[in-house]
Amino acid sequence: MTRIIKVKTGSIFEEKASYSRVVAVDNWIYVSNTAGRNPQTKEIPEDIAEQTQQVFANVEQALAAVDATLADVICSRLFIQDPADIHTVMAIVGEKFRGIDPALTATCPPLGSTVYKVELEVTAYRGASTASVEKLNVSQ
Repeated sequence: MTRIIKVKTGSIFEEKASYSRVVAVDNWIYVSNTAGRNPQTKEIPEDIAEQTQQVFANVEQALAAVDATLADVICSRLFIQDPADIHTVMAIVGEKFRGIDPALTATCPPLGSTVYKVELEVTAYRGASTASVEKLNVSQ
């Protein structure tokens, strides 16, 4: 029988829009687009690097709620409000995903508010971190 777990993190937006931060369907884990608001202080860092680090902390906390980690991420979608911030954000993404190497889409659309400088959505598969991985390079 399929097991579904839905996780809410207390965000006012989860209640207003009636969505879950995480939905896990058996080993498939879907994390909603996540911003850099600190869940304890409710503050959003102004600095793009700090905001990006907070985004990852929020995603990691969401994954942990369903017994997964960033190492289980297989696909990510990154939304950066200002194209001028791409290099800063991508450097942090590179640090966080180094060796994990998920599929990645990065785009620069307007976000729900100008205070949000970066948001991240991920799909994970519980156990991907311990799976046998074959890496191919087709550029040669």
